[in-house]
Amino acid sequence: MAEHLASIFGTEKDRVNCPFYFKIGACRHGDRCSRLHNRPAISPTLLLSNMYQRPDMITPGVDAQGQPIDPRKIQEHFEDFYEDIFEELSKFGEIETLNVCDNLADHMIGNVYVQFKEEDQAAAALNALQGRFYSGRPIIADFSPVTDFREATCRQYEENSCNRGGYCNFMHVKMIGRELRRKLFGRHHGRFWGKRSRSRSVSPPQHYHRRERERERERDHERRDYRGGGKEEWR
Repeated sequence: MAEHLASIFGTEKDRVNCPFYFKIGACRHGDRCSRLHNRPAISPTLLLSNMYQRPDMITPGVDAQGQPIDPRKIQEHFEDFYEDIFEELSKFGEIETLNVCDNLADHMIGNVYVQFKEEDQAAAALNALQGRFYSGRPIIADFSPVTDFREATCRQYEENSCNRGGYCNFMHVKMIGRELRRKLFGRHHGRFWGKRSRSRSVSPPQHYHRRERERERERDHERRDYRGGGKEEWR
């Protein structure tokens, strides 16, 4: 019996424990779920619930006033947020994975998952985040049971073929650009949930670095104009 229970733990056959909470650290039923949500006492992964506020949150591609937003501006807004979160959380230890959900369902929208190399690093980050605010909103952080993001992500979304859209129950991980990924994780880091990169690029020439520095300065000016100073987002 014990072997049988262990074999079905966290699967659809498990009538006691919630499989969705076990796989993605969130459940659309919340506290009303008929199955148990076994919250870990310690984990290398933290969930920052509903933390990312996309500029087109009400209607994808459109701002709060109903005006269309340039997709490049949406991506820049996201990458500014991603870099800001990474820099703040990396103060507590080496970050293995940082995923932000692009889902639209209430229990997943804007969820940020950060996986540290060590559990004590995650614990230190969790302790430091208690009572803090970001963009004027309280940070809701907790340990997450998710340690294998390959089981948590939607494979159809990766292939642009998910017919459930933003209300899919598996993670639709929002991607950052290659340059930012190299800057934060290093050239040889794989994709966010641990897959190896398929390509290995040679070092770019010097004029490329010069151009990138100029672009970064321009983005810094735009970021200050858009967000009013960047670091003031944190409280």
